[in-house]
Amino acid sequence: MQRLTVTHRTNYRYRRPVNFGEHRLMFRPRDTHDLRLLDATLAIEPQAELRWLHDVFGNSVTVATFLGPSESLRFESQIVIDRYPLPDVEFSIEPFARQIPFSYPASEIPDLGRTIERHYADADRIVTEWTRSVLERNRSNDTEAFLRAVNTAIRDEFTYRRREEPGVQSPVVTLKSRSGSCRDYALFMMEAVRSVGLAARFVSGYLYDPALDGMESDITGAGSTHAWIQVYLPGAGWIEFDPTNATVGGHNLVPVAVAREPGQAMPVAGTFDGSPEDFMEMNVDVTVHSLRIMESVA
Repeated sequence: MQRLTVTHRTNYRYRRPVNFGEHRLMFRPRDTHDLRLLDATLAIEPQAELRWLHDVFGNSVTVATFLGPSESLRFESQIVIDRYPLPDVEFSIEPFARQIPFSYPASEIPDLGRTIERHYADADRIVTEWTRSVLERNRSNDTEAFLRAVNTAIRDEFTYRRREEPGVQSPVVTLKSRSGSCRDYALFMMEAVRSVGLAARFVSGYLYDPALDGMESDITGAGSTHAWIQVYLPGAGWIEFDPTNATVGGHNLVPVAVAREPGQAMPVAGTFDGSPEDFMEMNVDVTVHSLRIMESVA
């Protein structure tokens, strides 16, 4: 079990006071058997009226409606959670699904729906062929071995670069450039495993780097929001894969939002009334600490 505290700050600055449209915020994780939310606070400037809802995927969404114009916009979320990540061991996959290809049970197909379908064009089949090459190099159709191989290949063959601009690269662009951010990696892996008929979904949340608490670590991608994927495996359920760090099972990950595609899991989404030149900058800062370590130091 990991007890973690997460502080997420997002700040926007404008050249003049502007009015804001509704903003949808995804800061609050859901209680599940592997995550327990112990505390959550949210501060917003300027003043806003808040309402909460669950989206089509069951994610907790806060909707902020602002009461007046401002030259700045600030969100600060703090949560404390207990996380019970899946040990990095062999999954309990049903026998029929242990080799690729396999078919999901007919009873699950309607619910898995478009998580099995590819969402992005691959006219020259380069994403498909890259995925097939990993399968061939692995010299096995074993489902778990294949997923681990894809997860590791992205980490080893691509160059991670943090991108501040909004949006996600298409999988073809990520493959051709052999580079991307965590969200680009996640989308690429999603489309890669969908190309062999596996159901996958996008996850947005946070990444704990033990180096922040004085321990050795080779974690990549901490300090901002993080993205990875889940793959549905009969018998094992939705299993987490982080291609940025080639980890499996959710260790050091704090999932907040799960969706079919990245645009449905944005931590902050909204508009302002003004010209593009009015916008000056956006800064995002995320810190994740082990609460028990912090208490022992104090």
